[in-house]
Amino acid sequence: MATVIRLARYGAKKRPYYHIVVTDSRNARNSGNILEVVGKYDPMLARDNDKRVILKIDEIKSWIAKGAKPSDRVYKFLVNAGLAEKRAIPVQTKKHLQSEKTQQKIKDKEAKLAKIAEEKAAAEAAAKEAESAPVDTENNAE
Repeated sequence: MATVIRLARYGAKKRPYYHIVVTDSRNARNSGNILEVVGKYDPMLARDNDKRVILKIDEIKSWIAKGAKPSDRVYKFLVNAGLAEKRAIPVQTKKHLQSEKTQQKIKDKEAKLAKIAEEKAAAEAAAKEAESAPVDTENNAE
């Protein structure tokens, strides 16, 4: 039997309250076929309140030793209680980035724009130089 430690919802509509239970992984969330209640979680309380998460540490340790797997939310509670190590953050894929071909097109376009800007700056500098240079009309006429 694959046992899990997970949340079972209790409480009224829009007023959730959870029991942290050990159950068979094939059972429904609130099936009632639980093996043991090992804690409570009240999300309506403030985050810094001591009664927000109540864990029976010895029983949780014994169930984990027997092979019970905590759900993601319960695992976070165990990490905060110091019963488990924080999981490493997985390496992110680069699917959000553009393809190499598109990145190359963007680089080419930026290089082209930079070249055009340089040419424009050079042309403006040459025009300013031509304006500021004194024109000797007498020598040209002779």
